Amino acid sequence: MNRRRALAIGLSLALAPAPAFAGKAEIYTSLFSNAAVGGYDTVAYFTEGKAVEGKSEFHTEWKGADWYFVSQANLDTFKADPEAYAPQYGGYCAYGVSQGSAVKGDPTLWKIVDGKLYLNINKQVVGIWTKDIPSYIDKANGNWPKVLH
Repeated sequence: MNRRRALAIGLSLALAPAPAFAGKAEIYTSLFSNAAVGGYDTVAYFTEGKAVEGKSEFHTEWKGADWYFVSQANLDTFKADPEAYAPQYGGYCAYGVSQGSAVKGDPTLWKIVDGKLYLNINKQVVGIWTKDIPSYIDKANGNWPKVLH
């Protein structure tokens, strides 16, 4: 990786909006919203194979965040087994966690690997992450949840 690209990635990880206070929340939400995954329906990634924004009439609270869904069926599916549908690392960027940083994940930049949902921060990071997903997941698993402190 050339120096300019490494610097750009480092800056995007360092400057990404995330809670700036000590001890970040287990589930990423933006500064101005308590919506997990930016309000996207996490069940839809698995059932529809795409990012779909949830609706306010189908929501629940789990782990201190608000989760939104496109239907009552998806809400019920999530409530029956939230760990199966919630993104890994609380919706923080999978690559960022592998590098020791808890930065926002973009709900439109996602991948399901071995039945688990992962988000990343930007397309450049997705390009790096997809070159060695198993290694980055192993590193992220080792860093999680320590990166929240």
